[in-house]
Amino acid sequence: MIRALRILLKAILGFVLVTVLWVGFYRFVPPPFTFTMLGDVIAGHGVTKTWMPLSRMDPDMPRAAIAGEDSRFCQHHGFDWHALAGAAVRNAQGGRIRGGSTISQQTAKNAFLFQGGGYVRKGFEAYFTVLIEALWGKRRIMEVYLNIAETGIGTYGANAGAMRYFGHDASNLSPTEAGRIAAVLPLPKKRAAIDPHGFVRRHGDTLARRVGTVRGDGLDGCLR
Repeated sequence: MIRALRILLKAILGFVLVTVLWVGFYRFVPPPFTFTMLGDVIAGHGVTKTWMPLSRMDPDMPRAAIAGEDSRFCQHHGFDWHALAGAAVRNAQGGRIRGGSTISQQTAKNAFLFQGGGYVRKGFEAYFTVLIEALWGKRRIMEVYLNIAETGIGTYGANAGAMRYFGHDASNLSPTEAGRIAAVLPLPKKRAAIDPHGFVRRHGDTLARRVGTVRGDGLDGCLR
């Protein structure tokens, strides 16, 4: 029994050491590949990605992401308990199941884990979320998020998405363009930022209007 506990303790310590080094490495080096990208390759899709530092990216892009995905990004420490409580209430009332994942949680999932996996993956997601909040800080979290999040089938990152949909990079986006890229993020395999009709256009235009609110209310203050 004691031997088994020692083995278990060593395994846990080894896991913690490896993951802390992994997260620390990505603090300075762009993640070269993700499990989601691997899934696209296995499915026969190519992978298009072009890393762009947050300092070069149009500031309206992270503002649009905050407006659409996580309005309290700069206030929470990885988990938005208000959003989680609201999601739980809505889910209890029936209808389509909704989550309360923050940009930090999505970044942890995208960078270190795979899609799906239920509660086990959610547990690891929470663990990596704590690590990136502690070791990266908000600017790096947003930078990684906007470079590895899917923005279309086989397309990763806001920069690759801007070139795919609008023919130019993400250093000079209009609020409308940033809003439509952000509108794609929740369902990137089913939406396109240049769709002239439907949800993406309506929601993207809404996010474009909210970009000014994010800037004016200082909701992106942690990125400046």
